[in-house]
Amino acid sequence: MDPQHVQNRDDQFVWPWMGVLVNVPTEWKNGRHVGESGNRLKERLSCFCPQKVIPLWNYRGHTGNAIVEFGKDWIGFNNALAFENHFESEGYGKLDWKMRKHRGSEMFGWIARADDQKSPGPIGEYLQKNGDLKTISDVEDEETRKTDKLVANLAGEIELKRRHVEELKCKYNETTTTLDMMMEQKDQILREYNEEIHRMQQIARAHSQRIIDENQKRRSELESKMQDLDSRSKQLDELAARSVSDRRKLEHEKEKNGVKTNHLKMATLEQQRADENVLKLVEKHKLEKQAALDKIIKLEQQLDAKQKLELEIKQLQGKLEVMKHMPGEEESESKKKIDELSEELQDKYDEMDGMESLHRTLLIKEQKSNEELQDARKKLIYGLQNITTGRANIGIKRMGELNLKSFVVALKSKFSIEDAEVTAAILCSKWQAEIENLEWHPFRVVMVDGKKTELLSEDDEKLHALKEEYGEEVYALVTKALLELNEYNPSGRCALPELWNYKEGRKATLKEVFQYVLRQWRAHKKR
Repeated sequence: MDPQHVQNRDDQFVWPWMGVLVNVPTEWKNGRHVGESGNRLKERLSCFCPQKVIPLWNYRGHTGNAIVEFGKDWIGFNNALAFENHFESEGYGKLDWKMRKHRGSEMFGWIARADDQKSPGPIGEYLQKNGDLKTISDVEDEETRKTDKLVANLAGEIELKRRHVEELKCKYNETTTTLDMMMEQKDQILREYNEEIHRMQQIARAHSQRIIDENQKRRSELESKMQDLDSRSKQLDELAARSVSDRRKLEHEKEKNGVKTNHLKMATLEQQRADENVLKLVEKHKLEKQAALDKIIKLEQQLDAKQKLELEIKQLQGKLEVMKHMPGEEESESKKKIDELSEELQDKYDEMDGMESLHRTLLIKEQKSNEELQDARKKLIYGLQNITTGRANIGIKRMGELNLKSFVVALKSKFSIEDAEVTAAILCSKWQAEIENLEWHPFRVVMVDGKKTELLSEDDEKLHALKEEYGEEVYALVTKALLELNEYNPSGRCALPELWNYKEGRKATLKEVFQYVLRQWRAHKKR
């Protein structure tokens, strides 16, 4: 039954919809009335789909009455009406309950209305406490208001989604345009780079060819001079027969020509060797340039591949975000496109993970090397604690530990020698405990080069009082130890041993420590 078919729409019903059961069978047992439980009654009324059946009790036990709850929606209202109509058709409705004098053992039931809520007794009390009086029109108006509010909210969300999609489209277009421009700039730079490499190769080839041509020209000149000398030698042989004196001159001239010829031959051999060396050097330079060029190109390709992969991932993320908010397309087609983009994006992520695996391997190796270095420093600290002396440049310094002698020197200007020693011992012990106190943290955090850095707070009351009472030197000793603790052991706040270069006032390197140990060993060996 629809709510429109109710005869009187101004009747006030108890809402959430409830039914009233009376004359529920009970029996006297153990000094009180007992009856069926709510679950048993709910099973008997299961054809009306009640949500809950609540038997009503008082100090005597079961009152013989029960409330049947049907919920807040129209389905519950229809079930409540069916519940009431069933009992009326069987002659056990509300009027039958009021008119009959002999009611028998059967239950009577009806839907709860205003008079039931206002009635005295357990039924009225329960209905007043757990329900309100509303007409059909009231419930319809309230549902209409809720529906209108829901529609308005949905319309607002749709508008927000539409604007968000438009913003995503604009951002995607801007990103795509920027990426395209970056790709064009990268291609232009690569073209210019390739053109420059090609030009340099042409210059190198021209230079090599010029050297070869010059060597060839010199070889030709040497061969021409050798031919001239041979011709002159023949002429001298012809003139040798003319006279003895001329023969002697000719012999002498021949010897000179022979010497010159030998020098020219040696020069020719040297020139040939030089030509061969030049050719080898040119070929070597060519191979080296080619290898360097191949390496540069390979690095450029790797860099381009990584940059291109990052750009593709950004583009795919933008496309995927737009597809998720894209309205107006078939759901299956959109889902197919989103799945394709997600799969492609996952492939790009896998490829990026492969490229970064090498970087992680290098980081692991670096971490292992650092651990080995730290272990070496610990062993050196342990060993040097027994062999270092006060005069050594390399030794062990306890970072964050106050030095009693330094306190005595700092206080001599204010106290006598005896008073300075006593006061220094007291101050040293007191402030060592202060700087090791984890609850005292006189530092402030500032940003330096984009990183958080802790600096000593100049406004700390304890440090300010120390400076005012004992002076700048004592203040400097305490703040120096405090800074060392905050640097080397901020969590534990206790002094730690460290390899130290006393000559330069800094932490010693492993190389310096090894050199110091080696010198000590050699000195000990000589003794």
